[in-house]
Amino acid sequence: MFDVEGVLIPKNRFIYEAGKSLGIIQLMKMLFIGFFYETGALSLKTALSHIFYLMRGIGINSLIEIFDNIPAIPNLQNIFIQLKDRNFKIALISSGLPSQIVKKLGDNFGADYTYGIEIGLENDLLSGEISGDVIEDNGKLTVFKKILSFEGLTHTDCVVVGDDRNNNSIFLPQVHKIGFNPDFILRVKADNVVNGNLSGIIPIIDKEKSIRSSLSKNDLLREIIHAAGFFVPVLASFIGIIYMGLLIFVVMLVYFVSEILRMNRKDFPVVSLITKNTVSKSERYDFATAPLYFALGILVTLLLFPTPASSAAIAIFALGDSAASIFGGRISNKPLLFNKDKTLEGSLIGFFFAFFAALFFVSPPIAVLGAAVAMLFEYLPLPINDNLVIPLSTGFILSLVV
Repeated sequence: MFDVEGVLIPKNRFIYEAGKSLGIIQLMKMLFIGFFYETGALSLKTALSHIFYLMRGIGINSLIEIFDNIPAIPNLQNIFIQLKDRNFKIALISSGLPSQIVKKLGDNFGADYTYGIEIGLENDLLSGEISGDVIEDNGKLTVFKKILSFEGLTHTDCVVVGDDRNNNSIFLPQVHKIGFNPDFILRVKADNVVNGNLSGIIPIIDKEKSIRSSLSKNDLLREIIHAAGFFVPVLASFIGIIYMGLLIFVVMLVYFVSEILRMNRKDFPVVSLITKNTVSKSERYDFATAPLYFALGILVTLLLFPTPASSAAIAIFALGDSAASIFGGRISNKPLLFNKDKTLEGSLIGFFFAFFAALFFVSPPIAVLGAAVAMLFEYLPLPINDNLVIPLSTGFILSLVV
C-alpha cells in the first residue's frame, strides 16, 4: 500500500502546477492554505475543501494533462514489476489527488486498487465540492480495512509505504511499516526507513540482510558543500557579521529563484548545475528545500548568538552533521531505536568531527559540550528541520557557558 504524493510523485507538485495554471493570485492563496495546514491550523479536509474550491471551473481533462507533465519517481515501473513478481497486490491511496488521477497513475503502473478524492463535476468542470473516505479523519484506515476485507487478508500480510503524518492511521503495529523520506512522526513509528531511492523497499520486503549504503557522487558533493559551512565564521571574522549575513541572504535568494526556474524546466546559470549534481533522486523533480534550511540555520545562528558561541555552533553543525551523514550508513547498518535513519557509529563519528571543529573557536571542555548537544539533537526525531534545530540549539547552549 503506497501513499502517492511524496512517495510516487513529488510532494505538493500537483497543487503547485494546478495553482500556477490559475494565475499567481490563486497560486499564492493555495500555498497560503497549504502553509496553514502544515502548521496544524487547518485540518486536511478543511484545507482541501478551500483548495479545490479555488479550482472550481477547471476541466477535469485539464487537471489530468497537468498531472501527466509531473514526472513519477525514477524506476517506478520496475519497482511495481518486482512487487508483482512477488505476488503482491498493489494499492495507491492519496488524500491529495482526485480519484480520476490516482486511477490513471495506477493503470499506468499496474496497481490493483486506487483511491483518491472524489471531486464534484458539472459538465466535466470542477464544482469546487469534494468528498470521499480519504479526506475524513482516519480515512485511509477506512480504505485499508475495505481492501483487507475484499482480499481476505490480515494486517500482518501488508506492507505500507508512506512519508508523512497523513499515513499515521495505517502505520499499525502489525503492519510492516516503511517510511520513505519520512517526517518525524513516521520516522519513529516505521519499522524501516528508506531515503532517496524507493527501490530500497525491495530488499526490505525480501527480508534481505541490510547492506551498507554506498556514497554517490551527488551525496559526496552535497556533504562537501555542507562541510564548507565551517568557513562562514572564519570569513565573517574578516568582512564582519552583517556583511556575511547579507551575503548568505543573497545566496539564499539566488538559490530560491534557481529552484523556481528548475521546477519550470529552466536553468539558472551555475546554480542549477550545482543543484542537479547535489540533489538526491527523491528531490530531482521537487523543490529542494534542504539548502535553504541549511543557509537559514547558519544565518540565524550567526546573527542571534555572540562569538565565539555562534562560530563554534556553525562549525560543529557543518563538520559534525556532514561527517555523520557520510560515514553513518557506510560503516554500520544497525539503526538507532527512535530514529531509524541514524546509526550509533555515525553519531560517534559526527561527535568527533564536531568536537574537532569546535576546538578552532572554544576550549576543549566547551567543545565537548557543544558536540554532545549537536549530536543529541541530530539523533532526536523532531518536527523542526535538522538544519535549523542543530545550529540553533548548539548556539543557545554554548552562549550560556562561553
